[in-house]
Amino acid sequence: MTYCVGLMVDEGMVLLSDTRTNAGLDNIATYQKMFTFEEPGERVIVILTAGSLSTTQTVIAKLSEAIEHPDATPETSFMLAPTLLAAVDIIGNMLSDVTLEISEKMNRMNQAASASFIVAGQRAGGEARMFLVYPEGNYIEATHDTPYLQIGEHKYGKPILDRVIRKSTSLKDARKAALLSMDSTLRSNLSVGMPLDLAMIRDGEYQVSQYQRIEAGDPEFSALSDSWSKALRDSFAAIHWAAS
Repeated sequence: MTYCVGLMVDEGMVLLSDTRTNAGLDNIATYQKMFTFEEPGERVIVILTAGSLSTTQTVIAKLSEAIEHPDATPETSFMLAPTLLAAVDIIGNMLSDVTLEISEKMNRMNQAASASFIVAGQRAGGEARMFLVYPEGNYIEATHDTPYLQIGEHKYGKPILDRVIRKSTSLKDARKAALLSMDSTLRSNLSVGMPLDLAMIRDGEYQVSQYQRIEAGDPEFSALSDSWSKALRDSFAAIHWAAS
């Protein structure tokens, strides 16, 4: 399993993913689930993936091949698409095609091949946008009312986002909220694990402004986790409630 989250605020976007794909007692694998594509100053697109590893890797490989093809066009390469929406259409269509192709093979063994993506980015002259792309290729977009998207094991990390994240939230606080959302998930689900990949995109920069690989035992992340645990315990103890 996995957990990926994308936050979109006025100052920019924060993208965070884990890297665990199997949490068996003796079979823990690590694979990248964040993929960045950028032409600095012109456009940046970050894709987060969750679901069947064979599906996600095949889609990313085919999308990358289309970008590098000498005859690439705005219809085949999402890095040439005229709008971010057109880029998401290309990505969604590829995900749908690969899902269908692999599912037909996997069905013979009664196995699933479902996957979903978060696609976030900005192109020069356009606004930052973020989409959740479903296996069928359709999608929904992050909005002013719901400025974050999640894929994978999302339920443990959702409460803090619901309570904290607004479009007006600072990029610094959005980063903190994303990390605490991940920390809650790590504590409650063994199928999500370190290391983590974190990317930040400042509005109007059209490139990844900051990328960080957070390893197990990272001092900053450990301190943040400990502080959050203490704050929750202190707040719990401070609540005065008369049981009936």
